[in-house]
Amino acid sequence: MKNPLWKRLPKELAADLGKYLVIFLFMVFSIGFVSGFLVAGESMVATYDESFEKYHIENGNFEYKEAASKEAIQAIEAEGVKLYENYFYEQTVEKDGKESTLRIFKNRTEVDKVCLMKGEMPADADEIAIDRMYAMNNEINVGDTISVDGIDYKVSGYVALSDYSALFQSNSDMMFDSVLFGVAVVTDERFNSFDLDFMHMSYAWTYDEEPKDKKEEKEVSDDLAKVISQYGELETFVPRYANQAINFTGDDMGSDTVMVETMLYILIVIMGFIFAITINNTIVKEAGTIGTLRASGYTRGEMLRHYISLPIIVTLVAALIGNILGYTVFKDVAADMYYGSYSLTTYVTRWNADAFIKTTVIPILLMLVITAWMINSKLKMSPLRFLRRDLSRSRRKKAIKLPHFRFFTRFRLRVIIQNFSSYVVLFVGVVFAIIMLLFGMMMSPLLKHYQDDIVDNMIADYQYVLKMPVETENPDAEKYLVKSLLYKTDIRDEEIMVYGIKADSKYYKERLKDGEILISDGLSEKYKLEDGDTIKLEEEYTSDSYEIKVSGVCTYPAALAVFMNEETYREMFDVEDGYFSGYFSDEKLTDIDEKLIASIITEDDLTKVSRQLDRSMGEMFYLFEAFALILFMLMVYLLTKLIIEKNTVSISMVKILGYENKEINKLYLSATTLMMAVSVVLGIVISQVAIVGIYYAMMREALSGWLTMYIAPYIYPAIFILSMAAYGIIAVFQVRRIKRIPMDEALKNVE
Repeated sequence: MKNPLWKRLPKELAADLGKYLVIFLFMVFSIGFVSGFLVAGESMVATYDESFEKYHIENGNFEYKEAASKEAIQAIEAEGVKLYENYFYEQTVEKDGKESTLRIFKNRTEVDKVCLMKGEMPADADEIAIDRMYAMNNEINVGDTISVDGIDYKVSGYVALSDYSALFQSNSDMMFDSVLFGVAVVTDERFNSFDLDFMHMSYAWTYDEEPKDKKEEKEVSDDLAKVISQYGELETFVPRYANQAINFTGDDMGSDTVMVETMLYILIVIMGFIFAITINNTIVKEAGTIGTLRASGYTRGEMLRHYISLPIIVTLVAALIGNILGYTVFKDVAADMYYGSYSLTTYVTRWNADAFIKTTVIPILLMLVITAWMINSKLKMSPLRFLRRDLSRSRRKKAIKLPHFRFFTRFRLRVIIQNFSSYVVLFVGVVFAIIMLLFGMMMSPLLKHYQDDIVDNMIADYQYVLKMPVETENPDAEKYLVKSLLYKTDIRDEEIMVYGIKADSKYYKERLKDGEILISDGLSEKYKLEDGDTIKLEEEYTSDSYEIKVSGVCTYPAALAVFMNEETYREMFDVEDGYFSGYFSDEKLTDIDEKLIASIITEDDLTKVSRQLDRSMGEMFYLFEAFALILFMLMVYLLTKLIIEKNTVSISMVKILGYENKEINKLYLSATTLMMAVSVVLGIVISQVAIVGIYYAMMREALSGWLTMYIAPYIYPAIFILSMAAYGIIAVFQVRRIKRIPMDEALKNVE
């Protein structure tokens, strides 16, 4: 080696092997997971993007109440589109006493093609291929027999329908539901045997010439909607850019990678500061040697390169091993996480340089910049000051004068002041760890609270939406009016349910006066609406719009909704007397023809958001908790170890003076314990503020609808107890470290 200083690196590594090994392993698994996540994520995104052409995914779909006539099809296709019949049935599946819904199609070979994931496509009338995600969530295996609307089918295989990568039953749903809703395909023979009265006359279209961008696509689809609405009673109209079943997956996968990358870089920055503080401590201990080397002709650059070598080498090796693990083990883990949430088609791993740059090059550069910046300022001092061990940047000649506290109190304050920079890094790391821990711990109780809140505030056990007004003899039923309008924002067109309720309703508890309009608490929170504000709601398929002045806010967590009494509703929307949209009832209505029922909204429908989020993200919540605790313990271990090493001479000296180990622990560890407790308390306060901002931004961007923020009261004390318990485990090791410090250590650096 040209530079003799390189020979010292193995000795320095061996002397502090424990610290470097802990950091190395933490970085290996962090980089490995992020690398695997990026590789799987980018492969999934590429597969998803290619699926539009590969499976010929529609540009949109609409549903008529009756089948489209030849004249209608010709007129619509004259607008520059190609129409495809995409009829489907929705039928009930019973399994283990639970009911769920299957949307059944023919095997589609022209548009929205089907990807076979496992088994075979149905060949006989008594066979069915069902969505893989729905099957896994309901524990249905290939070869099992399931009962669909009273008919037994053999499950021939698992499929993924290219236009249902997220299982949204309705495009207006806040969240997809892969537990109680699924899609399936049967043979043409079986499909044609179904009752025509229950068929959904759905049509898919593709453009002869693709719009250039989303803006043009919206303009074209708006014009198309006007033509389509002229030739039949339009039930739904969903252009592809607004189709959640198609787009939700792609949007979500893109946002995940940004979050994971950001988390990795924050961790690398924290590790960089830990390295820098450690090296600065080493520089203080080796000040005499550094002064001698500088006086002998070694440049500041050579010394800097020597001291940052180990952090860079550790980061480089950790990144390389992490990437190997990422491309092998963690890639499959991340892919399973995606497949556990979405009904994705078969993906192929894409090896890309982008993931390597993000998980290797950028971390090394971050480590280089942070360590070089912090260490270089220390090495700028003259060789003479190093020889004199005068490395303080402060011109203060005397120590800070402290009040006349007890000796032990003043001593602890000195320890805190002398190690202030270490405690600052500890505080930053603790705050970051607690933010992650709070996020992981809050979500499951939040979803449970949201679900309970919905059940407690349901208007009725059954909410019937009718295709046309029809009477019932059940005295429990109460008529109501409802329509869906759009609240257009810069993020999305939000669907708002507008209800007209009887003034003396026995189901809706608020008393609504003429002209009074209440909005749901979710709508108020999401868009910061208050009493007196005016919002504009628009019809989806026409140019009609309505200015609504908010009179107050009511509790209704199930949806974004507006409530007014029946008279106000009829006047605002020009609805004739006698017309109604459906019934509220606490009993099932049995005297209404099923063909006249558009939908029945029950507890299962209203709680699908919490159920699906818990199903698809439950493991991620636990991963956040575990990762946060590991990060917390790592930070505490490294920085308490550093503080003890920095004070080795002082500890040795007090041992010479006759202090016992218990007393020394009170002097040094109790100071760290105090700072630890203060950091955790402040971390909880800061994390609560941070989480509120993060949660609002995340939910506003990610979801239609709203989940009210809720942090269970027990979480704050639980975080404090967990944090201090983790610190207690680390403190046991540091007590042993203090005990092993010999008394002759103080004599080695006597000047």
